[in-house]
Amino acid sequence: MAKPEKIGAVAEIANRFQTSSAAVLTEYRGLTVAQLTELRRSLGAGSSYAVVKNTLTKRAAHDVGLTGLDALLSGPTAIAFVSGDPVVAAKGLRDFARANPLLIIKGGILDGAPISAADLTRLADLESREVLLGRLAGAMKGNLTKAAGLFQAPLSQMARLAQALADKRSDERADGQPTADATADATAAATAE
Repeated sequence: MAKPEKIGAVAEIANRFQTSSAAVLTEYRGLTVAQLTELRRSLGAGSSYAVVKNTLTKRAAHDVGLTGLDALLSGPTAIAFVSGDPVVAAKGLRDFARANPLLIIKGGILDGAPISAADLTRLADLESREVLLGRLAGAMKGNLTKAAGLFQAPLSQMARLAQALADKRSDERADGQPTADATADATAAATAE
């Protein structure tokens, strides 16, 4: 029969898996307490870093329906549970692992799908969500400005043609007969636009 402490620990890990947008499994062997504290700070707001027991984590992963973690759960394991932007946490882990080679990123889960350590590195190379949304908005605004210019061009050409015809008629009324230069100028102005 399972002990109540273990049942509570499995339930807590399962809850963290369900409420997190990402979970990154790492091996922390050889890191000091001060380095682990620094790592927790580098993950950003909304993220937590916890040392877990592999058997309890396997049970919690199976309880919430996560697959692909069993192979990663060997040796001393700690999990970074990410509730905020996964890109920020991935950057924090990547930068910390570069400075402290004892931290080994094994892989993890992103939105319920397993990802490898290489995928996490590619995720860390992305810009943050806010920057990507800003770029998308800028691109959309640029395209809308171009479209407005294209829609406005026929109207302005029509206005210039109407003005050229009005000038031609005023020349005809002033002289009584159209001049060849006035007709040619009006036609050239209308076709050039």
